[in-house]
Amino acid sequence: MLAPTPSHLSPRLLVRLGAAPAGKEAAIREAAQLLVAAGCIDPAYEASMLRREAVANTYLGHGVVIPHGMVDDRHQVRESGLAVLQIPGGIEWHDGQTAHLVVAIAAQSDTHITVLRRLTRLIQDEARLSALRSTTHKEDIAAALTEDAAAPGASGPAADLRQRFEWVVDYPTGLHARPASQWVEAARACGARIQVRHGSEAADAKNLIALLQLGLRCGDEVTISAEGDDEAGALARICSVVTGLSAGEKAAARAAAEAAEKAAGPVAGWNPAERPQVIAGLGASPGLSIGPIHVLATAELVVPDEPEPLTRGGDRLHAALETTAGQLRALADDTERRLGKADAGIFKAQGELIADTDLITLACQLMVEGHGVAYAWNQAVERMAGQLSALGNPVLAARAADLRDVGRRVLAQIDPSLKSGHDLPDVPCILVAPDLAPSDTAGLDPARVIGLATAQGGPTSHTAILARTLGIPALVAGGPGLLALPNHATAILDGTTGRLYLDPSEADLASARAWSAKQREQAEAEARERALPAITGDGHRVAIGANVNNPEQVPLALDRGAEGVGLMRTEFLFLERGDTPSEDDQYETYSAMLKALGGRPLIVRTLDIGGDKQVAHLHLPREENPFLGVRGARLLLRRPDLMEPQLRALYRAARDHVPAGAPGGKDAPLSLMMPMITSVPEVVRLRAVCEGIRREIGAPEVPLGIMIEVPAAAIQADALARHCDFFSIGTNDLTQYALAIDRQNTELAAEADSLHPAVLRLIRMTCEGAARHGRFVGVCGGIAGDPFGACLLAGLGVDELSMTPRDLPGVKARLRASAMAELRALAARACAQEDAAAVRALDTASQGAGA
Repeated sequence: MLAPTPSHLSPRLLVRLGAAPAGKEAAIREAAQLLVAAGCIDPAYEASMLRREAVANTYLGHGVVIPHGMVDDRHQVRESGLAVLQIPGGIEWHDGQTAHLVVAIAAQSDTHITVLRRLTRLIQDEARLSALRSTTHKEDIAAALTEDAAAPGASGPAADLRQRFEWVVDYPTGLHARPASQWVEAARACGARIQVRHGSEAADAKNLIALLQLGLRCGDEVTISAEGDDEAGALARICSVVTGLSAGEKAAARAAAEAAEKAAGPVAGWNPAERPQVIAGLGASPGLSIGPIHVLATAELVVPDEPEPLTRGGDRLHAALETTAGQLRALADDTERRLGKADAGIFKAQGELIADTDLITLACQLMVEGHGVAYAWNQAVERMAGQLSALGNPVLAARAADLRDVGRRVLAQIDPSLKSGHDLPDVPCILVAPDLAPSDTAGLDPARVIGLATAQGGPTSHTAILARTLGIPALVAGGPGLLALPNHATAILDGTTGRLYLDPSEADLASARAWSAKQREQAEAEARERALPAITGDGHRVAIGANVNNPEQVPLALDRGAEGVGLMRTEFLFLERGDTPSEDDQYETYSAMLKALGGRPLIVRTLDIGGDKQVAHLHLPREENPFLGVRGARLLLRRPDLMEPQLRALYRAARDHVPAGAPGGKDAPLSLMMPMITSVPEVVRLRAVCEGIRREIGAPEVPLGIMIEVPAAAIQADALARHCDFFSIGTNDLTQYALAIDRQNTELAAEADSLHPAVLRLIRMTCEGAARHGRFVGVCGGIAGDPFGACLLAGLGVDELSMTPRDLPGVKARLRASAMAELRALAARACAQEDAAAVRALDTASQGAGA
């Protein structure tokens, strides 16, 4: 039974050949008993291994499973060890998966990661794996789990490139997907080859999955090297990004640890008096919800293998990847504006995952072998996700879920019949599911899903983060018992303590409702405060709007205190689908927006494509520098097939939904604005097109404004104001053009500060130019949602601010606590500073002065 353990492998290795357990549970118990007999674990650890399997399937792939215990029970491990059961006949593990090698892991720390990485390589060697299933020599299995052999096709230990840099990983959770995606982004911007080496293994820094497969942990020593075009500069750039992320990673780790600690421990709050049946998990998003349970149906995805000519299959895969990349950019952009930049990073990292060359190569290899494109893609995703799961790092295991999530998006583009959807009841419900992908969670409607309980997951998963942002009470890691609950049964979900109370008594329901009513009263008091206008102490009113992309987001924005929509970004109509929306499609959306707002102001920005927003189905020419190319109004004037249907749809909506005699200015029920304006002739041409379509439709006149996004427009604001009705300043683009910093460049991101005095002076010039002709000025960029930034903007002369809905209450409160005379003085001081840091230093002083 006991195979000798080589000196370079720290865990003890126990092997049993020819095992024939009755099933999965019996196999886990048999492997656990090997570890108990060897003195590696306490007997209680067997139950921990069974609990782990109930929370998460440990099937690695290709017949290999890796049962292990719960993290909280690690103290029951006396000595690190591995117990291997060889099961020649195989046993069913999970939903049709067959296990032949059960590798049970007991580890006191993270020493098992080395073994998991060896297993990751082993499952790529199908011939050897097949031999291990029937070998009669324990030494064969021992060798497979102890050799540091290279992956198939490798030629030996990697050598460093010509220029190199030594670094010790100081990210507390190691190199996970978000920082790794920034490494990749920086590396891809360089012409030189860049490599990251840890020990004898190396990865291409431009390949996200290869980087993650290094399994880098905090304290690991790495060598980053470069060779080729401007290799010294490339090395300097990548190292600047690598080391520059350290502070943020440490802060994020502290926050995650605090959140996890809070979720895992008891929290004061509502407690039932009559002890109903309870399912306990981990609190993931605070709050109490009462309602019927709805268990999400989970049918196993069956992807048919339908071979087709390789050329056609390759074209379909390429198109699906391009469309999905566009959807992810749209989702990231939308999530950033609704929920914040941190949550948007989830989908930016997913975009890097499907751009991975190893993943695409594997899919293509499977197609070459004769498999259909959908089947090949799904298999490639599953194999890569299995490799990430095998690294033994819970953060990276969560990225495997991200890969499967985004893989399903691509799959739905290849074959729309494979698109997954969720059928929810018409009444608000507590949604129960095995787990939810980040994109599924981001799309939940808090009015329909009032609570969320998942069998798997963790309090720091992307799903939990998004649930907290959306304000949906949630528990995670509730176990498989959740999935057996009957639909429609009333339950009480406490997302603070992580408990789901089943069949509560009338007394407990009454108690919970009273508790909820008290919480609701508090929320309503806050809502009443949010609804107050942003009027300064000396009587100056600033109009407050929300950045909203579709009609479904309007109710939440209004509830947060929005007085209207200051920016509707219509490119989402194009980015979120695989074809160009028709005039009728657009008309329906614009009409729904106007109805949802009920006469409140709506400012619609016409199609703003180009720069970082590309749409595959528009077939736009590739540009070396798209930020300085054909984008915004430049594109509209060159593509009447895009501009005219949109304007017709907008003026039809105005004709049908804007009443005669409606107010103008910033209170107009509908206003149009054109993006990326740089000159007066552009405005004149656009106004002529608009006027021609308006007369043809028979629509009322609506204000026509322009975006101030480039220094040329700000400097010439007085001239432009003669030809338009209002300005809206896009501070994000204005900042990047004024400071010559690409706002997507992670190395320079900290320097692209919209509170730079140069940007503030351009805003002041814009307001002064508008004032000469009686035009109002709005701001729909990032600093409008920063309470201090909002104060500066108001002091500079901005009339209207539009922002992400969640930023509304803080901005309105800050403005109400200010005096306009003080804000003007503050803005003047800010414009006189030498840099953005000095401007931000005024914040504390301004609050102390009452501004």
